[in-house]
Amino acid sequence: MPTTRFFCELIGIDSHVFSREENSIIEAELYTRIYHEMFEFFKVRYQDYFRLIKFNADMVNDMMEENFARCLVNDILATEEYTLQGIASYTQTPEEVIEEVAIGQNTRPSAILLRRIIELHRTVRSELYREMMKKIASEYLAVG
Repeated sequence: MPTTRFFCELIGIDSHVFSREENSIIEAELYTRIYHEMFEFFKVRYQDYFRLIKFNADMVNDMMEENFARCLVNDILATEEYTLQGIASYTQTPEEVIEEVAIGQNTRPSAILLRRIIELHRTVRSELYREMMKKIASEYLAVG
């Protein structure tokens, strides 16, 4: 299910009432919010490592930005629902590229690849995304 439709259903809005352009804007906003939520999720997950290495806040943020796609791919692999080959197939990307992301050699994958990785991650960690979307929805509803 596309992210926009999933979000709209969660907050009780019919995504079909929006124009194509409006849906694109909503989707861009959602991906930005998902990025920030996942960024914080991984930051908390690796906080002991950052504390051990004695990273300051800027160093942590730089490290997380640099390794965001890597964290997603490795989290997918940790579920054991997909292999590198499976991720490559789902994202329609050569396996070598996925491997480069997984080991941190490619820290800046294309936007299309990152989007596909997020979509796959959403399927294997659906409960996490459902909770994030509820949080995002409640924040938007509180503002409105």
